[in-house]
Amino acid sequence: MTQVVVGENEHIESALRRFKREVSKAGIFPDMKKHRHFETPLEKRKRKEVAKHRQGKRRFSR
Repeated sequence: MTQVVVGENEHIESALRRFKREVSKAGIFPDMKKHRHFETPLEKRKRKEVAKHRQGKRRFSR
C-alpha cells in the first residue's frame, strides 16, 4: 500500500504529485486496469493465447 505523509508546511498539490509518483512506481494502475472487469476463463485463455502468439512473433522478427 502506498502512503504519503504530508508535511506541516507542504501544499496539497505537491503531496498529491508525490502520491501519484509513488503509485506509478508501485505499478498499481496497470493492476487496477487488469482487474477492472471480470474475465471469464474462456476470455482469459484467449488473451493468454494472443499474448503467446505476439511474443513468438517478436522473437522471430528480431
